[in-house]
Amino acid sequence: MFPDLTRDDVFRLETRRLWLRWPRLADAQAIVRLAGEKAVAEMTARIPHPYAPETAERFIFQARQSNADGLSLQLAITPKGKPNNLIGLVGIGPSPEDGCPSLGYWLGIPFWGQGYATEAARALIDAFFAYGHESELRASTRVINPASRRVLEKCGFAYQGSGLAELQARGGFYPADHFRLDRRAWESLKSWGHTGLVREPVSPEAGSELSLAS
Repeated sequence: MFPDLTRDDVFRLETRRLWLRWPRLADAQAIVRLAGEKAVAEMTARIPHPYAPETAERFIFQARQSNADGLSLQLAITPKGKPNNLIGLVGIGPSPEDGCPSLGYWLGIPFWGQGYATEAARALIDAFFAYGHESELRASTRVINPASRRVLEKCGFAYQGSGLAELQARGGFYPADHFRLDRRAWESLKSWGHTGLVREPVSPEAGSELSLAS
């Protein structure tokens, strides 16, 4: 799904306010603290609540392996200038239902309402279409999550209808809205021009379970 370019852990995406990088074992504590919040976890398909440290560590190892294999691209969202401070995650990987590329993301509660999810998602969407050959990208969000729907709409996703989606960590099927973004639509939107590719390692002192979208 992803080319060799993204399969090295020095791969970075830069936006106006953010660095997107591969997750690291050192991120486990922040993932447990932020993704473990009930308000975050309950909007996703695969994040359990409560979130055990060993589960976060297992996710990081699996994400890094999938990134290296090119099967998905899971990136930690960090503020520019503070690349060690994870505030959320954004990723694209195969849907468990049909294998089609699917976008997912989450942000810690202290970082809601500041446009970070849209900024991170746009950067990853650009990389997905610019460096890969897939024709479309999908995303789903719970119907009770209008904030996530707005993020997808700002990224150019078109609403495809509602239905039931299996949320494994929630233990059943829940109503969800489904969205789609194809390459042609992305071509017309990519002039949003905010992202650049960075392959150099970021110094720690520099300026200091793919899920349903949340």
